[in-house]
Amino acid sequence: MCFPDFPHSNDYMIDLHMHTTYSDGASEVEALVQQAIACGLDAIAITDHDTTASYPFAVEAAKAVEGANIEIIPGIEINTHWEGTEVHVLGYYIDPDDERIQEVNNKHRIARIEQIQEIAELLQKKAKLNITFEDIAAFSRKEGVLGRPHVAQAIVQKGGAGNISGAFDKYLNHRAETYLKRNTVSPHEAVEAIYESGGVAVIAHPREMPMIEDLVIDLMNYGLKGLEAYHKSHTPAMIEFHCTLAEKYGLIVTGGTDFHGLQDVYPTTLSRLKMPDWVHEKLKREHQHIKLSNFKAS
Repeated sequence: MCFPDFPHSNDYMIDLHMHTTYSDGASEVEALVQQAIACGLDAIAITDHDTTASYPFAVEAAKAVEGANIEIIPGIEINTHWEGTEVHVLGYYIDPDDERIQEVNNKHRIARIEQIQEIAELLQKKAKLNITFEDIAAFSRKEGVLGRPHVAQAIVQKGGAGNISGAFDKYLNHRAETYLKRNTVSPHEAVEAIYESGGVAVIAHPREMPMIEDLVIDLMNYGLKGLEAYHKSHTPAMIEFHCTLAEKYGLIVTGGTDFHGLQDVYPTTLSRLKMPDWVHEKLKREHQHIKLSNFKAS
């Protein structure tokens, strides 16, 4: 349960960036929704990587809590690459069953399987670790998506590292000889798919991108509508920079914990998220504008 004296940054609390076991999170979707309700959140978006499979279960989990009044925003985080840089695109108020969204997800599902199969082979040949694709897949949901955290878990199980961080440092960082970059869609394709599904496309944790302004200008032509200015890794200066950048180009700002852990540590993570209560209202307004625009276009 959430701590009774949990610090509120304002009276209206939201979290627009969370992960579950349907991608690379450690929490079951039902448990994370229950924890969000216990913490008094008014709205959340579960943004699993390259899948929308958790959404209906999140909605049902919220309905199952008596007296709960929380909005479950359909969301996603799509992994992409652009000019050698990894770019994550968040989508809010998407249609989870939209054909374009599912087309992108299917591309990623195939690419992830191919990547993990080849990484397993590299671990066998170069690191002499007896790890198979099946060993790795056992750590993921059948209906979920595979990722490096699942490889790390298999490495730890086989004794290749003492913990998950050690596995990443030794075998799965971008310079390791046992790492292989995954083929992904472009951020342009991701933004366009989100927009055409009626959703609001937002660049996630932009602090990691030195060329952010050029990318923003480019992606606005495909339907980009916002920047994730409020993120647990952003300093106050970073938040101010990205809010200013968003204002310059008429974009909205969003925010979230980017939570990947177990639900019992969620209150601590949430306490570090300081976000104005108007963020959700502006996000909803942008969604309504997109719906109206798409309706007129059709």
